[in-house]
Amino acid sequence: MKLGLDRRTGLQRFLTSWKSRDDPSTGEYSFRLELDELPQLIILKGSTRIWRLPTLLKRDQGSAKAEDMASSITQVNNRDEVYASYTLINASNPLKLFVNELGYLKMVQWNGKWVEFYSVPGDQCVAYGWCGAYGYCDPNNGQDFECTCLPGYEPRSTEEWNLHDASGGCIKKHEELSMCGNGEGFVKVANVKIPDTSKAHVWMSLSMHQCKDECLRNCSCLAYTRAEGKAGAICITWYENLMDVKRYVRSFLDGGLDLYVRVDAVELAQSTKSRRLKKKKVAIVVTSVVLTSVLSIILVCWLVMKKRRRGIDIQDSTNEEKVELPIFDMVTLAEATNNFSDTNKIGQGGFGSVYKGHLSTGKDIAVKRLSRDSKQGLKEFKNEVILITKLQHRNLVRLLGCCILGEERMLVYEYMPNGSLDSFIFDITQSKLVTWSRRLDIIIGIARGILYLHQDSRLRIIHRDLKASNVLLDSEMNPKISDFGLARAFGGDQSSAETKRVVGTYGYMAPEYAIDGLFSTKSDVFSFGVIVLEIMSGKRNRKFHHADHDLNLLGHAWKLWIDGNVFELIDPVMEGSFPMSKVLRCIQIGLLCVQKCPKDRPTMSSVVLMLVSDTVALPMPKQPGFYIERSSEETHELPLAQSCPSINEVTMTQIEAR
Repeated sequence: MKLGLDRRTGLQRFLTSWKSRDDPSTGEYSFRLELDELPQLIILKGSTRIWRLPTLLKRDQGSAKAEDMASSITQVNNRDEVYASYTLINASNPLKLFVNELGYLKMVQWNGKWVEFYSVPGDQCVAYGWCGAYGYCDPNNGQDFECTCLPGYEPRSTEEWNLHDASGGCIKKHEELSMCGNGEGFVKVANVKIPDTSKAHVWMSLSMHQCKDECLRNCSCLAYTRAEGKAGAICITWYENLMDVKRYVRSFLDGGLDLYVRVDAVELAQSTKSRRLKKKKVAIVVTSVVLTSVLSIILVCWLVMKKRRRGIDIQDSTNEEKVELPIFDMVTLAEATNNFSDTNKIGQGGFGSVYKGHLSTGKDIAVKRLSRDSKQGLKEFKNEVILITKLQHRNLVRLLGCCILGEERMLVYEYMPNGSLDSFIFDITQSKLVTWSRRLDIIIGIARGILYLHQDSRLRIIHRDLKASNVLLDSEMNPKISDFGLARAFGGDQSSAETKRVVGTYGYMAPEYAIDGLFSTKSDVFSFGVIVLEIMSGKRNRKFHHADHDLNLLGHAWKLWIDGNVFELIDPVMEGSFPMSKVLRCIQIGLLCVQKCPKDRPTMSSVVLMLVSDTVALPMPKQPGFYIERSSEETHELPLAQSCPSINEVTMTQIEAR
C-alpha cells in the first residue's frame, strides 16, 4: 500500500491509531508522509511531531542480514504522486504496519503468529527534538547525558543542561564573530540523522564541492549535506534551526549521512587542531592493535570455551571474587515467553520489560529483558547479577539465571504469582483481600529482608529504590524485595556514601539523598517508613489528595499524629477485627522511620524488634522529611505518558501483575 499523496486526485493516504485498544474509532496519533521539498515520514500526536525520518534518500542498510529484513522500501516522487511503500521480500510471510493507541509505529510479521520486529519511537533520542535546536542526541557518547551541542554551539542554559533538560537547545559560542566572509568553514558531524528538512532547500546534481560552495555563498546557510536521491545526487542546505539531529544507530530502517555544520574561524581552527591530534593517536592505536591481535585470538578461544559451560562467571569488583550463575539460551526463553509477546508482558521497568515464562519442565519464571536503548543497562545488569547471586533470604526475590547473546541481556527470576504489593494496597477491590494480620506479616517480612541487606548478608547493601512496586508477593502473599539494579554494596563497616547521580523514585527517597546525594542505610529506612504508611493507609505518598489540605501522605499522617487523630489514617477497607493498639504502633514506627534527620531514624534491627515485640517502648517521632504543602494542581493524578520526567533519572513503573 502507498503512504503519501496522489497529486492527480488530491487523495492523501496515511495511517491513524485506534482511540484505545478496545475502541477502533480514530485516535490522536497518525503516521504520514510530510510533503515538502524533501518529504519525510512523521508520527504526529494531533499536530505535534513526536517522531521523524527523512525519506526518498538512499540509505546504508548497515550490517543487517537479508534474512532479517522482511521488507524493502519503495520511494516515488514525480508529478503524478509522491509516496513511500513497503514491498515484502518473502511473500509467504505477511507484514503488518500500524500505529497503536500509544503512538508507536510497529511492524509485525506472520510466522505462525504475529512477531514484532520493529517499533518506534524507542529511546529518548528518537523523540522529536529531544536535544533542542542546534543540539544532537548520541546515546553512545560515553557521557552521563546523551545530548551534545553541534560544533560551534553551547547550551543555551547551562543550569538546565546540567539537570538533563536540553529542550532549550544550544546557541552560538561566539555570537560576536561573523560567519560571513570572515574565515568561517565547516565541521563534519559523521553518520547522523539529518535535521528536520521541512524548511531545508534541495539542489539537484551538485557535487560535494559545489554543495559546499553553495552553502558558503549564502551567509544564512547553517549546514549542508549530500545524498543520493531517487533521481540522482542531491545537495541539501539548511537556513533555520537545526532540529532533531541524532547520531546514527545502525539498523535496517535508519540511515546516516555526514552533516557539515558552519562554524566561525575560531571554532574551525580548534577543530583542525583536534583532527591533527587524532591522526597522531591513530598511528599509536594501529601499532597497539597489531601487538594485541594474538592475545585477542587467545581471548576469543577462551570465551568460546567458557560459553560451553552451563554457567557464567561475572567479576565482582568489590572483592575480586567471581560469581557463577546458570545461563539460559535464547531459544529456551523465547519459547517460554511465546517469543516475548505482549500477552506475556507483566511489567515495564526503568531498564526494560518483564515477561512471564513457562519452561518445559513445568516451572514458571519471570524474564527481565533489558532494553537495548538503555544506557545504564549493562552496568545495572552486572550489578544485579552479582548482588542477587550472593543474597539468600526468604524475603528477597531469587535469581535463577541469566542470558547473554550479543546485545541481549536478560535476568531470569522465580515467578511471583501475586504480582507487586502496589497492585493490592492501592486498588480498592484488591486491598480488601489484605487483612490486618496479612499487612502486618508483609511489613515484618519487608523489614527482615532489609535487615538482611544492611546487616546479615556477606556485603552491606543499600537498595536505593525500595518502593511498593519493588516488593513482590508469592502465592502465599509472602513479600520479596526485588530490582537490585540500583543497589550499592559496601565492605567492612562502611554504611554511607555520596553520589553525583541520584537514582530512585520520588516519594520514597530520603531528603538528604534526593537533595544532596547522600545515601546510607538510613535512606532505606526512610523508604521503608513510606511503604509502612502506604500499607496502613492504602494511599500513595505521591499524588495523595485530601479535601481539607494539600499535604502529601507523610504530612497528612504527621498532622493526624499531632492532632491525636492518627487512627483516621487506617485504610477503611481493611476488613476483619484488629487490635487498635498494634495498628497505631505500626503507624508510629512508620513515622519514626521517615523522620527528617537520618540520625533520628531507627536502624532496621531496632525496627524489626519494635514490630515483633510489644514490650519495646517506642520514642516519640519528630517531624518527617518532605513535610510539604503543595498547590492543589500538584495533587491531581496525571497519566504516566503526561507526567514530567525526573531530572535525576527516576525510575517509573506501570502497575501490572507480575
